[in-house]
Amino acid sequence: MKEEDNWDIEISAKSGAFDLKLKDVWHYRDLLFLLVRRDFVSFYKQTILGPIWFFVQPLFTTIIYTFVFGDMGKIPTDGLNKPLFYLAGITAWGYFSDCLSKTTTVFTDNASLFGKVYFPRLIVPLGIVLSNLLRFGVQMLLFFIIMAAYWSRGAYVHPNSGLLLLPLLLLLMAMLGLGLGMIISAMTTKYRDLRFLITFGIQLMMYVTTVVYPLSYLIEQHPRYAWLVEYNPMTTVIEAFRYGFLGKGTFTAESLAITTGITILILLFGIVVFNRVERNFVDTV
Repeated sequence: MKEEDNWDIEISAKSGAFDLKLKDVWHYRDLLFLLVRRDFVSFYKQTILGPIWFFVQPLFTTIIYTFVFGDMGKIPTDGLNKPLFYLAGITAWGYFSDCLSKTTTVFTDNASLFGKVYFPRLIVPLGIVLSNLLRFGVQMLLFFIIMAAYWSRGAYVHPNSGLLLLPLLLLLMAMLGLGLGMIISAMTTKYRDLRFLITFGIQLMMYVTTVVYPLSYLIEQHPRYAWLVEYNPMTTVIEAFRYGFLGKGTFTAESLAITTGITILILLFGIVVFNRVERNFVDTV
């Protein structure tokens, strides 16, 4: 091969549906870190409380859920302390919903950047997932503090070997949010009004996930509708999350395997759609 033919990156209009351009992503890893930093800093720039909002949002949401669903609605919490039960669900759901909601507008939000310079487009949604992981880490610190406080007061808190599933659960939440987000982002490039339904749709999705009620309660009291929630991939993730940290949760190895399979299929489909749309999205945005 001639010396002048040795290129670090070769840009081609033709690529396979499953071509992730991982080599290019690694070459642009500095850009990935810059995007993570940008998302983390700019989101709370010119705010009064800054990163403290990481704590305020889940804390106040937990208080409201405890009052509305726990005290007024009398929905059982699997024998767990109510604030701990809700905070566990909110923490896990928050990471998934943030990945999903921010990825759904990745094309429209970065249209000017995409149209000016080449870089592997997958870096942007990956940056969203990683920046949200920082937020998840901060909120996990809050969860640990409150969990320790209730444990010291004798509340039912029994961490167990299920904690070893945390890396897998994080991966599943990221993959699911990324896959669904890329699918929806492809549609929003052509149908702008779909993004107005995203926030509303995510809120509705939460109510068919075991964030404010345990799966065991639904199976016992409403078996007719339990299947709808049981086969929601995020249900297994949240139930396993609660089981690992608090000692109560309804999930099996089979349900976790099914959830993993569904998540992989959604991610693969999202990659195919994303790769197809990124080739000509500038013409439609």
